[in-house]
Amino acid sequence: MQTESELSRLMPDGLGLALEINGTRPLRELTAGLNAACDRVEGSAQRSVLLLRLLPTPTDSRSWPGAVGIQDITRWERAVRRLERLSAMSIAVAAGACGGPALDLLLATDFRIGEPNLLLMLPVNDGHFWPGMAVYRLTQQLGAAKARQIVLWGDDLDIDRARGLGLIDQIATDLSEAAHTATVLMGRISDRELAIRRQLLLEASSVEFSDALGAHLAACDRELRRLAFATADKEDAS
Repeated sequence: MQTESELSRLMPDGLGLALEINGTRPLRELTAGLNAACDRVEGSAQRSVLLLRLLPTPTDSRSWPGAVGIQDITRWERAVRRLERLSAMSIAVAAGACGGPALDLLLATDFRIGEPNLLLMLPVNDGHFWPGMAVYRLTQQLGAAKARQIVLWGDDLDIDRARGLGLIDQIATDLSEAAHTATVLMGRISDRELAIRRQLLLEASSVEFSDALGAHLAACDRELRRLAFATADKEDAS
């Protein structure tokens, strides 16, 4: 995983960080690279976007995560969760087979762009679906019934099915142009309020109404105060 000068054309100046994800690299290296990218985005005083370019996964590398220990898995899952909770918007672009760590990251991003040849390749070891947090995210995003069909049978998902399920947001033949456009549009809404709304979405399927109400009311109160300040500023300016 590394930043590349060739990725600069995907990222408009001043709008964030573009990162290339090579899923064949060791898990510890991937974890360190992802955490470093999150550090840079969180340290930015401006609204920003984290753009992930997911390199194709070799089709003979379906097994995931390989020869690692549970501590390595724990650190990786924490890094992916950190990505999922960034105040910055996260965008993934992918082509070809997408599996292993690339699939984990794709499921954790806010906006996902795929080429027509994209194939979401689910992690299966010795006939068993890898029980990582991809299972959790699939269930959250699709519901238990649809996730069950995918997880228990280990089905790969082509671009049309992935788009139909809502796992891919846009199909594009020119990933560079699509990523550039999405970055410009979504960089405008990357801030703390984005993180709050994303968290409300993530919790909606698992939290009881009475427990969720307080968080939603607090978010509504913050928004009302923000709007009041914005209105006051406009009146003062006039």
